[in-house]
Amino acid sequence: MAKRASSGHKLGQLVGDWFEQYFSLPLLRQVADELELYLDNRFVSRPLRGGEKVIWRDIDDNAVDYDFVLELGGSDEKRGVPVAFVECFWRRGARHSKDKARDDSGKLRPMRVTYPTARFLGVLSAGDFTQPARDLVLSHGIDLFYVPKNKVVAAFTENDLIVDYPDKIDERHKEQIVLEFEANFSKQKKEDVARSLVGLLGRATVDSYIDRVRSKLSALPQQICLVLRQDSAPIVFEVIMAATEFLENPTFSMDDPTESYLYQVTYSDGSEFESMVGSVDELRTLHGHISDLAEHMNRLSGKSSPLQNI
Repeated sequence: MAKRASSGHKLGQLVGDWFEQYFSLPLLRQVADELELYLDNRFVSRPLRGGEKVIWRDIDDNAVDYDFVLELGGSDEKRGVPVAFVECFWRRGARHSKDKARDDSGKLRPMRVTYPTARFLGVLSAGDFTQPARDLVLSHGIDLFYVPKNKVVAAFTENDLIVDYPDKIDERHKEQIVLEFEANFSKQKKEDVARSLVGLLGRATVDSYIDRVRSKLSALPQQICLVLRQDSAPIVFEVIMAATEFLENPTFSMDDPTESYLYQVTYSDGSEFESMVGSVDELRTLHGHISDLAEHMNRLSGKSSPLQNI
C-alpha cells in the first residue's frame, strides 16, 4: 500500500525532472547562448561547485540553492557575476499553489538586493498553478513563464504517455499508470514531448521569453548616486532616564567617525538598486560589476541597433 500510495509522487517527480531538463534547460541555454552568458545548473558538472546543487549566498549569508543561474564571465572553472536567477517546477494539482509561489518568491527576492547585477528573477512553472499564486509571483517583480496543465498533458498524450488521472482513482490503477509511464519514458520520448509542447505553445511564445530576459538585462543605468556617510561612535545608556536626559541637549562626538558609502543606481526601466558598503574598495567592486554588465549588453546590441546613427 505504501508503494502504491507513493506512485503519484513518483510520477510528479518524473514529470518535474523532465520539465526542468528537457524544456527549461534548453530554453535557458538558448538565452545564455544569445546573450553570451554562462548557464549554471545541476545537469552540468562544475568542479568549483563541489556538488550537484547550485548554491549562492543571500544578503543574510544564507546558502540557497537555485535551479538555474546565468552568469556574466562565468565558465566551468570560474564563477562569474550573477545576472539572473530562475526557479522551475511542475504541479499536477492546484493544492498549495500559493505556498509554492510564496516559497519561490522568497528565494528569489533577496538576490535583487544581494547582487546589483541580478537584474532578472524568474519562475518557469508548468501545471495547475492558480491565478492568485501567479499574481503573487508577479507582484514581487518576478518574471513568470506559465505553461498551463492542459498543454503539458496534451504534449504527453501526443506521444502516447499518460501524466494525469482522476484524483479518486484506485491506487492499484495509479501504480500501473506510473509503471507503464516509467517503462516508456525514454530519452527519445522526453525530447519528443518537449518538441510537442513547444509546438503547442507556439514558437513565438518561447522566443518572447528570450526577449524579456534580454530587455531586463539591457536596461542600463541612467543615474548613479554615491553618498558618504559618517556615523559617530555609539553612545550607550543603561536606563531610559539617562537617554532622556542626554536627548535634552545631545552632543555626538565625531572625533573618529565610522564611514560608510551608499551606492544608488536608477535604470532605464525605472527600477532602482542601492547598497551600503564599508569601504571605497567595496564601492569600486560594486560599481565595476554593474559597469561590466552594461558594457556587455551594449556590445551585444550596439552594432545592430537602429538608433546607432541618431
